[in-house]
Amino acid sequence: MTKTLWRNWADTHRMTPARVVTPNSTAEVAEAVRAAAAAGARVRMAGSGHSFTDIAVTDGTLLLPTALAAVRAVDLPGGRATVEAGMRLCDFNDALAAHGAALTNMGDIAVQTMAGATQTGTHGTGRASAGLAAQVERLEIVLADGTAVTCSADHEADLFQAARVGLGAFGVVTALTMAVEPAFLLHAREVPMPLDEVVERLAELRADNEHFEFFWFPHTDRTITKRNNRTTGPARPLTEFRAWLDDEFLSNSVFEAVNRAARRLPRLIPAINQVSARALTAREYVDASHRTFASPRRVRFVEMEYAIPVEHLPDVLREMRAGLARGEHRVSFPVEVRFAPADDVWLSTAYGRESAYVAVHVYQGCPYEAYFAALEAVFTAAAGRPHWGKMHTRDLSYLEKVYPRLHDALEVRERVDPQRRFTNTYLERVLGR
Repeated sequence: MTKTLWRNWADTHRMTPARVVTPNSTAEVAEAVRAAAAAGARVRMAGSGHSFTDIAVTDGTLLLPTALAAVRAVDLPGGRATVEAGMRLCDFNDALAAHGAALTNMGDIAVQTMAGATQTGTHGTGRASAGLAAQVERLEIVLADGTAVTCSADHEADLFQAARVGLGAFGVVTALTMAVEPAFLLHAREVPMPLDEVVERLAELRADNEHFEFFWFPHTDRTITKRNNRTTGPARPLTEFRAWLDDEFLSNSVFEAVNRAARRLPRLIPAINQVSARALTAREYVDASHRTFASPRRVRFVEMEYAIPVEHLPDVLREMRAGLARGEHRVSFPVEVRFAPADDVWLSTAYGRESAYVAVHVYQGCPYEAYFAALEAVFTAAAGRPHWGKMHTRDLSYLEKVYPRLHDALEVRERVDPQRRFTNTYLERVLGR
């Protein structure tokens, strides 16, 4: 037994598992799964805790993959690299860069473990490049009977399709083979724009940029748009002072202080947002892709994000603005909007449809339930799919309506984990018992 208290990054969930195991190898993961089965215990593996839901929570055996964090191989000519489950994305980026390689796309936070990021469907924004799971070519996974298998599109294809974004429900992922390419530079342009102009020019902005996203400041008509496009260089990174000023001082230190003030005096939030929106001015630079995609995020928050069919985005934004205009909520965090092409990963939020991602955040310690509930009604009216690792209230009865291959995935689950060794309260809600 253990008295270890585990909590996630946002402190939305805590647990005290019966047993904690830190495996050093796939064989040790398999041994831990067999031991749990013998004891009739459930098994979950936690990553860096960046999921806001209780997806990692267990009362049984908790696996912590901190020692399962090596790069096994980088084959740049073959366009692939194999990494163990517990390596953080930021460390994998550095290891790839040392070999002259890079991932095609990623999200704007890079501290998640590789398994955690892919299992929950972490994504970035891209005109033609999809989320991390779409870049997975092979998975090494320990099944409920303690056997380790490797699956791909050519071997155990159904398991591969179900487990690429698998929520840890099909087994414990111990290693991933990712598609990689030669390292490249991105030309980043960040430009303030009125929200109405962004919506009016959305088709143009998405078509003209490989990676386009924007942040809208609630209670204002202001956004900051971000456009990243490949370039042959030369590299022109931000000066050390400008990087510190924008990404550390303004976006973290000052933003933390602003949100603390807003938490105490919520009536001031609309005025605060007007100032915050003006503080981030235009900037332009050229840097390595992984340094351009990801940014430090040290201000803690709670987040909900839905993927909606991209054609519904203008109507969803209109509904969101109307709710804020009625004074129903006071929100100090920007709303983040990103895009992804359709992919073929069964449980990906972008499966089979071009998607717009709308992410809403609330500063840690502030009430979020009413705000999230109001917006969840808007998102689900547009057939939205919730991010698996972010706050939502959907269950199987809803999710089976918006995921065409969900029941195919559940058939795979019945085959590889009939005793539900890997389930927990969260999975019982979203996938059933």
